[in-house]
Amino acid sequence: MIRNLKRSVAALGVVAAGSFALVACNDSGEGEDTTTTDTTTAETTAAEGTDSEDADSEASADGLSGQSGQLVGEGASSQQNAMDYFGQQYAEAVDGASLAYTASGSGSGRTNFIAGQSDFAGSDSPLAEEQVAEAAERCEGNDAWHLPLVIGPVAIAYNLEGVDEELNLSIPTVAQIFNGEITNWNDDAIAEENEGVELPDQDISVVYRSDESGTSDNFQIFLNTATPENWDTTGQQFPQEVGAGANGSNGVATEVSNTPGAITYVEWGFAEQQGLGVANLDFGSGPVELNAENVGVALDALEFETEGHDMVVSTDALFSQTQEGSYPLILTPYSIVCSAGYDEETSNMVKDFLTVSLDSQDDMLQSLGFIPVEGAHAERLQEAIDAIQ
Repeated sequence: MIRNLKRSVAALGVVAAGSFALVACNDSGEGEDTTTTDTTTAETTAAEGTDSEDADSEASADGLSGQSGQLVGEGASSQQNAMDYFGQQYAEAVDGASLAYTASGSGSGRTNFIAGQSDFAGSDSPLAEEQVAEAAERCEGNDAWHLPLVIGPVAIAYNLEGVDEELNLSIPTVAQIFNGEITNWNDDAIAEENEGVELPDQDISVVYRSDESGTSDNFQIFLNTATPENWDTTGQQFPQEVGAGANGSNGVATEVSNTPGAITYVEWGFAEQQGLGVANLDFGSGPVELNAENVGVALDALEFETEGHDMVVSTDALFSQTQEGSYPLILTPYSIVCSAGYDEETSNMVKDFLTVSLDSQDDMLQSLGFIPVEGAHAERLQEAIDAIQ
């Protein structure tokens, strides 16, 4: 196992609702019309040429190729706010470049990347064992690499009117809520973990991801690792016997916001954006608030299953953490790319976009609910990006 992530402990701000809400792009690349009209004057053309040269010079100075064109990505909705922000930064950094990212879910993202319908996949889970060879074939016989460019904490988010106090939930209790064993908010198990809190006699409405989701995959792996006696299923499809499904991260957060008594698992940024309650989780050493510092404790112990440029995080090590003050329910969404096998233009666009994304680990990304990567982890990512052919 490799440990190499230096954490960021800067406090995360509240998400600015709608500031960078993603409009999922399709493969047609429809967008602003940037075609020069026939009435353009010679002076304007000359000025635009100068601006273009300046942009190319600036891009080159920043270590970018300056390759124009549309880069196509598809996959995890957990990354959609980050990808929207990265896409805006990319368009500003490289003249004539744009990102079209469709938040169709991790499963669709990996499938369509393998099929050659996108240039990279966004995924909360690594390629399945049977997909590794398929991805290599798509990459002209070269390995696909997993690059975790963002860190996204997962919240247990709820809508419980009349309860002003923050709720504490142990992981066994969380599992029993989602498996249907606990069905009311004033259940003895919840009451014992929240002494002095007046809990309503109200049915719990479980909301889960209805689409094939890396968030569901990681949440189930987490429950199965942390409390196997209460959770025995894994996979990207969440069990549908309990509760109601909604599509995508924004979908489940919106559904909970509209449903009194509802609860879901969703990335922190989406919970904040909808103004949902976020539970303090007891991983084994007392309730832990979801905040940047406590996520940072978990990140200090982050381990990787692989060396080199393919950076697959060890979820076994991450999700089994029980140390005091650690919040290990974290997604490490991947950008899955070809290590080689792109044509020259696509390779340049992929590398430019990833470089800009790595340079955009800043306060705005924090405000969207992500923990910026830095230190040795960021250095390893840059080395991988530079090695793409």
